[in-house]
Amino acid sequence: MLRAMARREERPIAIASLGDPLLALEGIYVAGEAAETGAVIAPPHPLYGGSLESPVVGEVAHACVRAGLATIRFNWRGVGASAGERSGELSDATADYAAALAHLADSVPGGLLAAGYSFGAATAVSAGARDARVDRLLLVCPPATMLDRPALERFAGRVLVVAGGEDRLAPPGDLEAMCDGEGIRLEVIPDADHFFTAGLAELGRIASRWLGSSSPTG
Repeated sequence: MLRAMARREERPIAIASLGDPLLALEGIYVAGEAAETGAVIAPPHPLYGGSLESPVVGEVAHACVRAGLATIRFNWRGVGASAGERSGELSDATADYAAALAHLADSVPGGLLAAGYSFGAATAVSAGARDARVDRLLLVCPPATMLDRPALERFAGRVLVVAGGEDRLAPPGDLEAMCDGEGIRLEVIPDADHFFTAGLAELGRIASRWLGSSSPTG
């Protein structure tokens, strides 16, 4: 029922670029129950089919809505109805993410959650580190080689990292050393691979529990 309600309330939006007035990104907005806090959820790599239609992105977005957050999930430049050309550069993705954060910040007065899946998770770290209103990170299967480790270590808010036990692209063993800091929680879903052919519902449950917790360690 709650998930169906969230889908009924989805509203297409255009997200203006912060640096290029001709570059608008396609997004989906869902108002939060209290509208005090919000979350941006980024898709996987744009050159490998990553879009806001990803079931993993949708699962995280629905968990955020269930927790009362307003949400935006968006398409990278050149993907779907987003203007511009597709780019695999982290600098372009960080600019796209920053635009989505700025759009969401106009409608919610409280803190922001930066979330993402795979390449989108790495971008969430980079963009979140640059925005003082971001006080939580939710990272699903972030490839360790793409993560800005110093930015993650400096981040003062709570962090949840979710990995798949069968993930060969972002093995949980590669993430363990990055998740030993204060306020960072690593959850491993044993049967999940990078594409969540199994474990998608468990991802939603883990995200919901963490979002509902006030513990500094999650």
